[in-house]
Amino acid sequence: MSFVRGAWRLLVGIKDALVLLFLLLFFALVWAALQATPNRAIVPGALLLDFNGGIVEQPAPSDPVAILSGGAPTREYRLSEVVRSIDSAIPDARVKAIVLDLDRFTGGGQVALQTVGDALDRARRAGKPVLAYATGYTDDSYQLAAHASEVWMDPMGLAAIAGPGGSQLYFKGLIDRLGITAHIYRVGTFKSAVEPFLRADQSPEARRANEALAGALWQAWLADVSAARPKAQIAAVAANPTAALAGPGTLAEAAVARGLVDRLGDRVQFGARVAELAGTGRTRGIDRFAAIPYRDWVAAHPLPTAGAPIGIATVAGTIIDGQADPGTAGGDSVARYILEAVRAKSVRAIVLRIDSPGGSALASERIRQALLEARRQNIPVVASMGSVAASGGYWVSTAAQRVFAEPATITGSIGVFGVIPTIEGALSKIGVTSDGIATTPLSGQPDIFGGTNPAFDQLMQSGVEDIYGRFIGIVAQARRLPPARVAEIAEGRVWDGGSARQLGLVDAFGGIDQAMAEAARLAKVDPQAIHAVYLERQPTAWEQALAGFERRNEDETDATDALTRLVARQQRLALASVAEARLLVSGSAIQARCIECAAMAGSVPKLSTRETASLGEVMLRWLAR
Repeated sequence: MSFVRGAWRLLVGIKDALVLLFLLLFFALVWAALQATPNRAIVPGALLLDFNGGIVEQPAPSDPVAILSGGAPTREYRLSEVVRSIDSAIPDARVKAIVLDLDRFTGGGQVALQTVGDALDRARRAGKPVLAYATGYTDDSYQLAAHASEVWMDPMGLAAIAGPGGSQLYFKGLIDRLGITAHIYRVGTFKSAVEPFLRADQSPEARRANEALAGALWQAWLADVSAARPKAQIAAVAANPTAALAGPGTLAEAAVARGLVDRLGDRVQFGARVAELAGTGRTRGIDRFAAIPYRDWVAAHPLPTAGAPIGIATVAGTIIDGQADPGTAGGDSVARYILEAVRAKSVRAIVLRIDSPGGSALASERIRQALLEARRQNIPVVASMGSVAASGGYWVSTAAQRVFAEPATITGSIGVFGVIPTIEGALSKIGVTSDGIATTPLSGQPDIFGGTNPAFDQLMQSGVEDIYGRFIGIVAQARRLPPARVAEIAEGRVWDGGSARQLGLVDAFGGIDQAMAEAARLAKVDPQAIHAVYLERQPTAWEQALAGFERRNEDETDATDALTRLVARQQRLALASVAEARLLVSGSAIQARCIECAAMAGSVPKLSTRETASLGEVMLRWLAR
């Protein structure tokens, strides 16, 4: 009995401890939510765009594991909110200036940054001063800073412009050494997504396509920056940074001499300059100017609700089967929100906003069918391509009546593939073999331990070719092109937006505003009397509370110099390459996916938490719902 009583006390003690832990967690989250509540009482000053993360089409929800462990997860800022905050600041007399703090800005897609730059240009034309500051500038941060009326940099900083390009991992040598067999099924001469499993380097066809794409993106970047800042000798600095920035002075002084930067100064000096324009306030740290926090400004300027509702269905990130949180395009999730709006007749038209390198062919088709159902119900559909709309991202666009893209959009990649690894070679190296029986040629296939057989290989290749043929047919019908012509420009080839328009893959240049106006016209409503309705899951109260912790955990000591940021970006891309390889072999059997597209566009591929989570992480994320 004493043992039973002792065990009972232990269980009661564990229960009490868990109850106390959850109570403390609950009150901590409530406190964080109260602390993080935006202050809608805007006082005059400078609108402070202090980006501590990247600009994306659709932010992923806050990660409770990283936040509750005291980490500082990288934040994401919705592109439409950033643009809305700038545009709403233009006529508001309380906003004396717009300040870009780019020290911890991690970038975004090239089209997204150009869109923000256009908004900054509108502010400058309206007479609103725009000031940018960073310890050092790289491609993404400078693309935004170039649109400022004053570009500041720390005296110990430098501007390092790298341009698109870089290396990716090839696993062929490792696969051979480990004895793993990668069974590849593909269609398309240029479908290079599977090359890391087949080769030790890129094929000549992939190299030609990548060089052409990178060249087009680089010219678009140069055109955007040069138009915004004509005096900057950006091409000379990028072509030969050592010679261009050499001289008797420092690298920072050379950046001023070459017109990349207007003034050098630390944060105290920069803050004093902003205070001259916006007045003195009580901001954190040593900035000392009257600042209007970005989050407060966005909260005070919510989406308008007047006019006809236009639904925005976002396909952002990898397209995967099933459900997924925002930031990753779950085929079932995106389709469900579209169909709910169609059945409720809550929108007059739908704009499909795409920023995705593709993924599952089946999930892409689910989304396309949902959009076709909208059209059957006389709800117009218009596609708006962001930085990337390739493979599965292009597949879903074929449901639209009109397709808009930007010259720097990465699209195309009309191709299909599948990858299945087997480990019979690895097992034989340690003396392990496999054996069994089969009642049909497909019994036990694909045999991960013994390898696939010819019947399964033929079936998989036929399946890939069948999906590819369907892809060609869908594009031919949607774009009113002969299938033979689509086959010529397909083959997995990736195109920039300008080339895609010439080839007939997109209809016109324009951003989401132009797409919404076109959707309104198709719906026979006034384009000037519409408002956006996002067809997606809204953040829960728990997630909003976690966002409070996220803001308070922001690390103010991260390295901000340009060279360190260049290294950090490449490290993120390297880690993403490994994660992408994992998705290739563990995701959908047949995929319409472009691996190189996200990195080429300047954004780091994101994975769904479902693909990377441990059991404990899944439980914490479930509790945060």
